[in-house]
Amino acid sequence: MTKAQKKARMTEIVRELEAIYPEAVCALEYGGEPWRLLVMARLSAQCTDARVNIVCRELFSVYPTLSELADAPLASIEEIIRPCGLFHTKAQSIKEACTIVRDRFGGRVPDTMDELLSLPGVGRKIANLLLGDIYGKPGIVADTHCIRICGRFGMYDPSLKDPHKVEKILSELVAPEKQSDFCHRIVQFGRDVCSARAPSCDTCPLALLCEKRFAKK
Repeated sequence: MTKAQKKARMTEIVRELEAIYPEAVCALEYGGEPWRLLVMARLSAQCTDARVNIVCRELFSVYPTLSELADAPLASIEEIIRPCGLFHTKAQSIKEACTIVRDRFGGRVPDTMDELLSLPGVGRKIANLLLGDIYGKPGIVADTHCIRICGRFGMYDPSLKDPHKVEKILSELVAPEKQSDFCHRIVQFGRDVCSARAPSCDTCPLALLCEKRFAKK
């Protein structure tokens, strides 16, 4: 496909996903508090959103404010977030990031890519999530669902696994004002239909727009 054809197909895919999932909801239940989304996004690395939601109910109950979490004993944070895995590294970066947001940014989660990337544990995926959900800015959250499914759609070689490269490609194919919601919808679609091991191609509502389906014929 040419770039123009890919863009046209992606426009149709975005439209269909909007019809299937009218509500584009972040799977992380952060209650509208930006700093909580920052913490939860960090915990979601190599962990399911469902588990992060459960763990953070306790975490935010014990430490309900940004400042309290910043000042919390590291060992206490580690113990609470242990079920999310990599708890030593995650606890350290969460505590440091909360401290920086409080002391350097006046308690406000930054609204630029460069400032977000300066926070410990924050990469482009988390930064784009924060920019999109909190500030309504364009950004492709190139998580595993997004990378896998858009490769199957034919937007790039399915063997491509580099999140930054995927982000750059999709940012030119998905309209800026659609990007944040698209990423939430593609995650849900990946869970419901286009799973990693057993995609439901025969009953997929987007089959006619999918390169993987065409390749089977």
